[in-house]
Amino acid sequence: MEVILAKSAGFCFGVRRAVNEVYRCLEEEKDTPIYTFGPIIHNDEVVNDLKNKGVQVVDTLESLAALKKGIVIIRSHGVGRDTETKMRELGMRVIDMTCPFVKKIHRLVEEKSKEGYQIVIAGNPVHPEVVGIVGWSTDGASVVKDAEEAQKLVLDPKKPVFVAAQTTFHYIKFQNIVDQLEKKEYNINCVNTICNATRNRQEEAASLAASVDGMLVIGGSHSSNTQKLFEICKKECNNTHYIQTAEDLDTNWFLTADRVGVTGGASTPNIIIEEVLHHVRRIRTIIK
Repeated sequence: MEVILAKSAGFCFGVRRAVNEVYRCLEEEKDTPIYTFGPIIHNDEVVNDLKNKGVQVVDTLESLAALKKGIVIIRSHGVGRDTETKMRELGMRVIDMTCPFVKKIHRLVEEKSKEGYQIVIAGNPVHPEVVGIVGWSTDGASVVKDAEEAQKLVLDPKKPVFVAAQTTFHYIKFQNIVDQLEKKEYNINCVNTICNATRNRQEEAASLAASVDGMLVIGGSHSSNTQKLFEICKKECNNTHYIQTAEDLDTNWFLTADRVGVTGGASTPNIIIEEVLHHVRRIRTIIK
């Protein structure tokens, strides 16, 4: 059985940068409490390893205020402007590890909202990245997750509209949303803010899934970009499975497969991908 690993599988630039910073702080700031505002990554194995080393995950400003002064690390998803300001007011040393591509959206949203644009974000309204983006608008924002919601969205026709996307959003879904808004004849300024690495990963996964008998998508259960990869691969290969670690593998999935593709989300560590590859390559041996 041939096992093919997608070239883009694993940590993206922004996630790797944030995770490495937490480990650096652990090494160099041994006497300082270290907190991350939300899990630094949507991967339980990494989060648990950091927890065992003393890093505490904090989900709210109220919780942060009750803790000893220390370092709080903003994850790659970023946070809203007011949230970051309040962190500093609490006396915390803030290390901002927001992905540069997300930071670009923050700047655009802040700038356009000050210019009087109505802000529309294509994405998941409860995803931390989107919550953070909305927090940089001076007058709120509308979040739509698909073309149907865009079709129902009612905006002021007298004001211009700025449209951007969650960095890990599905490119085709973004285009469909923009098409729906254009049909309403709003004065639209649209910027495709989907990360190129995300689009390349999605396109590569789709191509790989279409060429194999079985497909594995590896990532945390809360990872938005991994879920999108699974959806894309499932359309191309019905025998597609979403797992978090090698322990989730079922040898029966690929009994008759000659070619198995493997990809991983932007929050999936290489060590987990390697473990999965090792187990998949042993499936035929186990069966015999």
